[in-house]
Amino acid sequence: MRPMFSNEWGGTFTLIEPGEFTMGDSFGNKYEKPQKIVKIIQPFFISLRLLTQVEWSAIMDSNPSKFQEGWAAGLRPVETITWHEGMEFIDRLNRVDQGEKLGLVGNWRLPTEEEWEFSCRAGSKTRWFHSNADHELDEVAWHAGNSGAMTREVGQKKANEWGIFDMHGNVSEWTSSNWQGDDLRRVHRGGSWFTESDATRSAARASSALDKRSDGIGMRLVWSPI
Repeated sequence: MRPMFSNEWGGTFTLIEPGEFTMGDSFGNKYEKPQKIVKIIQPFFISLRLLTQVEWSAIMDSNPSKFQEGWAAGLRPVETITWHEGMEFIDRLNRVDQGEKLGLVGNWRLPTEEEWEFSCRAGSKTRWFHSNADHELDEVAWHAGNSGAMTREVGQKKANEWGIFDMHGNVSEWTSSNWQGDDLRRVHRGGSWFTESDATRSAARASSALDKRSDGIGMRLVWSPI
């Protein structure tokens, strides 16, 4: 079993060990080509689930999300957050949570897009972590074809081989990586509740301005030992 830890706000984090994978898709769009071998040098821990509205509210004392109605809304992913607001959340979290994890010292942050795709694929080479067939996407994702035009509670679909949920669909996830060298835009990955299946693939790339708000963009935390 992979080493894991949980925090007091309800997140559970699993170890991603160094390794390498083929990033991109030879049949994808021009931003996914050419495929390349990427090496992940440093270990990190990634959240098994998207950051929820409950977790966000506990740190920020606010909830910007569009989809707040219903008794289970707190377990839906936080969304309608800019990249800057995501970084403010992380800064506050690092100030209030400086304790050791599994005997290690580290920091909270966003994943790079390379770390994101490595974690999403979990060793797979298919278009989605479980399959090459878009008619099987419902098994692992909330997307335009099955979401009911809203986000859904995290962790309801099948996890990947490393136990990580919602890497495809629900909300796209901000990363720390800039877009094609443009420091005013950041990559977000995974597609969302309103995107078609192609945009939820493991290799699919998207970007937005740092101040972009969308009910289809949220985040997933990473904790890195230092």
